[in-house]
Amino acid sequence: MIATVEELALANRILAHEGVLDAFGHVSMRHPTHPDRYLLSRSRSPLLIEPEDILEFTLDSEPVRPPKALLYAERVIHGSIYQARSDVIAVCHHHAPVVMPFCIAGKPIVPVFHLGAAMGEQAPFWDQHDEFGDTNLLVVKPEEGRSLARALGNHSVVLMNRHGATVVGTNLKELVARAIFMCQNAEYQLRALALGVPEPLHRGEVKLAGTISAMPNVVNRTWEFWSMRLEASGAMPPRHLPAKTPRRAMPRSTRGAARERSRRTISADPVPQR
Repeated sequence: MIATVEELALANRILAHEGVLDAFGHVSMRHPTHPDRYLLSRSRSPLLIEPEDILEFTLDSEPVRPPKALLYAERVIHGSIYQARSDVIAVCHHHAPVVMPFCIAGKPIVPVFHLGAAMGEQAPFWDQHDEFGDTNLLVVKPEEGRSLARALGNHSVVLMNRHGATVVGTNLKELVARAIFMCQNAEYQLRALALGVPEPLHRGEVKLAGTISAMPNVVNRTWEFWSMRLEASGAMPPRHLPAKTPRRAMPRSTRGAARERSRRTISADPVPQR
């Protein structure tokens, strides 16, 4: 479990360092041994997340233990998707600057280079106003989270009109790679518009290239690369330090005997070492 929370803290910082997350946005993963729970940080900027910030939640997005800190208001995004998709192990909600023009204009992001195939053939849109009218655009009610999960369907990405995007993965490293590659794809698509109409990948190319980008050796290679970039910036999260076990006091009756044994051991002739 220690390794799991350390990896989730690292994922938060990688996505922030690579420009997917800003002061807002969040990353979660399904609990490795309790699939009816998920792990998510307390409310904090992703670049600052530490292992000690990670908390457990039920799939109804209620904390398993009474929290001592503020929680993300939009955590229902995560719980609702985990409820709807048993195959999803990790979720990221973000407002990446390069994705926002598409969310504002209502124009689709389509895979235009081979690594962009990680996002899948298409990303559906979800407009909160269609179902809930005027809101502050935060997804905070369970019914809003369920509506978003329905719009996501079996896709890997859902674009949220005038808000941002939500990305899912079958494991945490795959999720991180998909979120970053999707942002790179959006940037290339925007740049290509200056030259003409971008030609997206063919359907078969999306399937084949997407399969390669999800292979463990590819995912591990990119994870190592982004981890080293984060380390070079000096922003690696601290390691999780388990609580110290209190030292048991020695009974008074044995303290004198222990001191005497220690004195005799120190004063004894040393044993030759071969």
